[in-house]
Amino acid sequence: MSPERYNRIREMLRMRQTDLTVLMEEVHKPHNVSAVVRSCDAVGIHEIHAVWDKKTRLRRGTAMGSQNWVKTHSHDTISDAIGHLKGQGMQVLVTHLSDTAVDFRDIDYTKPTAIILGQEKYGATDVAIEQADQDIVIPMVGMVQSLNVSVAAALILYEAQRQRQQANMYDKQNVSEAECQRILFEGGFPKLRKMCDIKGIPYPYIDETGQIAEGDDWWKQLQLTPEKLASIEQGNDES
Repeated sequence: MSPERYNRIREMLRMRQTDLTVLMEEVHKPHNVSAVVRSCDAVGIHEIHAVWDKKTRLRRGTAMGSQNWVKTHSHDTISDAIGHLKGQGMQVLVTHLSDTAVDFRDIDYTKPTAIILGQEKYGATDVAIEQADQDIVIPMVGMVQSLNVSVAAALILYEAQRQRQQANMYDKQNVSEAECQRILFEGGFPKLRKMCDIKGIPYPYIDETGQIAEGDDWWKQLQLTPEKLASIEQGNDES
């Protein structure tokens, strides 16, 4: 991995927000899933959550295969997902028009926050609405009553980013060094990462120059010749 790529990944990890996330509730269209994940990556979200129906569960790898920088946690039910997030001390918001809904810009996103995004056609389920802490809306003054789910996600997330930047929340690293090492290896050495996963070999330590800092024993586990390693490294640089 080049020093430039190493520094770029390190800078990304330094600004990741571990207590800001979204929960997609059966959002099933691949282009919407991918767009939401890209917006999450853009504002520094580290992990997202999802509840999939069976059809979506089978194809979500295709929809999200290019999104390698945001970890996805799948949950069996919306209640399981909300319970998990509340267990982490997060306020849970849901995009839903109701008498008690507030403008999304009136929320304090400097608090640990999870945002539920409902299914494209029907929106959030009754269970999600009942268990969430607050309904939020994006004001609409035109003829349509709702935005595309990925557009709505982007608007809300960038308001969260704005508030967190004003509070200097992007100035302190929240991701653990162990997690940073995992992402550095997976993002910097994708072909070696596949070999480690297949062989069950622990991921190596990545030093401050972006290189693998391990002894001969680790390399012997991969059974790589210098020529093969050079070929793999060249492939990584080109990717």
